[in-house]
Amino acid sequence: MNPRQIKEILEGVASGAVSPDAALQDLADLPFADLGFAKLDLHRELRSGLPETVYGEGKQIDDLKAIAARMLQAHGRVLVTRVRPEAAAALREAFPEAVYHERSRIVTCGPPHEPAGGPGGPGGPIVVLAAGTSDLPVAEEAAVCASWFGNAVETHYDIGIAGLHRLVSRLPEIRRASVVIAVAGMDGALPTVIASLVAAPVVAVPTSVGYGASFGGLAALLTMLNGCAPGLAVVNIDNGYGAAVFAHRIRSASIASP
Repeated sequence: MNPRQIKEILEGVASGAVSPDAALQDLADLPFADLGFAKLDLHRELRSGLPETVYGEGKQIDDLKAIAARMLQAHGRVLVTRVRPEAAAALREAFPEAVYHERSRIVTCGPPHEPAGGPGGPGGPIVVLAAGTSDLPVAEEAAVCASWFGNAVETHYDIGIAGLHRLVSRLPEIRRASVVIAVAGMDGALPTVIASLVAAPVVAVPTSVGYGASFGGLAALLTMLNGCAPGLAVVNIDNGYGAAVFAHRIRSASIASP
């Protein structure tokens, strides 16, 4: 439940259009709904601005459907990440309006969030960069989530530093960003290069892409943590969703500032 929904309930009680008992029933599940196998945090949007996202990996299909149904009832929308194809098919069958974003392994259902300050929000977009095409699943997770949260999003892919001229050719567009999300595996050097070239804050996302000595993304993570360019923050390996939330909060704070 979001602030607008609660305000409508309270206004309905104040005007007499909604009885106190009906309002109490609507609010009974705050702050969470207990499904037995899961306790859904229906209060989260009131606290942090975004409702709880469902992490789909490892969950049984029936459990995912039950969770999605309850989230749709509470919020009118749901975002499910890391969804395997058979689970996505089951969710789309249960909720015909659901959309499966195959590359990012995300299912969205219901309308996206309303942007602050109008379509896409004011100011520059969130720009998502991917060093190579093998990084696209993580980059697309970040892009789909950031867009779902109501942000204008632009993407530039396969511009890693193995061919620096590809990155340089996109700098005019990247420099218009309010926040940059830079996704890279292998040596993980792209975010540091970007942070040295743009004024916007950069969110670095290491991926588990690379040969043996990449240690499943650990090498890229350590490179990003040790980057010498300031203005860089690092999320966990393959965490495109976390990068999108962080970028959204940066952009939302800048829009809210007088």
